Amino acid sequence: MAPPAPSGAAGGSSRAPGPAGFSRGFRLGGAAVHLYTASGSVLALLIVIAALNGRTTTALWLGLATLFIDGTDGMLARRMRVKETIPWFDGARLDDIVDYLTYVFAPVVLLWTTDRLPSGTAGWIIAALPLLTSSFQFCRVDAKTEDHFFLGFPSYWNIVAFYVIVMDLGPTTAAVLFVVCSILVFVPVRYVYPSRTEAFQTPTLALTAVWLITYAVLVAELPHPNPVVLAVSLGYVGYYLVLSGYLTAVGIRRRRGLSAQGVEGG
Repeated sequence: MAPPAPSGAAGGSSRAPGPAGFSRGFRLGGAAVHLYTASGSVLALLIVIAALNGRTTTALWLGLATLFIDGTDGMLARRMRVKETIPWFDGARLDDIVDYLTYVFAPVVLLWTTDRLPSGTAGWIIAALPLLTSSFQFCRVDAKTEDHFFLGFPSYWNIVAFYVIVMDLGPTTAAVLFVVCSILVFVPVRYVYPSRTEAFQTPTLALTAVWLITYAVLVAELPHPNPVVLAVSLGYVGYYLVLSGYLTAVGIRRRRGLSAQGVEGG
């Protein structure tokens, strides 16, 4: 869908154009995309309520909905050219706020209410780690690189929570995962941004779609998930980590090569 032509252009509307010559209808479409993104914050609240009420499966289904919204809103925003149609509204900041609620805060609450974290003071400390490290990461200006990678562990605490519950992992294992992933926030590995990283994008998107299907199947089968489906799901995680490590290494070699050329040229 292309934006209507500015007023006075061939085929243009006689109505007064909005910002950059876009029609009111197209600008409303852009606003609808922002509302779509913002709906994730409501889902985060519903996840917390479901967790507090002991409805773990419901919380995971809502988590899947947030993944779908986060995976599609950027594409819709670019399609509707929201930066041009609503230039005064910071969609990236909205996305970060919603992501913090759905990817960090709500999953920690879910694990806390399901007794998947250690008890006592240790549990409070472990639960605080994602909240603090992700607060740092979400404020880094280089958290998303110009060539569309995440720098450092991309706060996928919702995914961590998903596997802790599906695999019925105990508090000690969950605590180890929390500590390791919190440390990885500060390690400059370039993690694939599935919908935007250009390298291997076609297979990555296809495998991401398969992973989302396995997510739904595993939740539907709780508390006895199919081991084959679980293996396929974990296979995608392995693919994602290996690809991220490989592309990080390729980027390091490329930068070193450019640096060496610069020295020689100087």
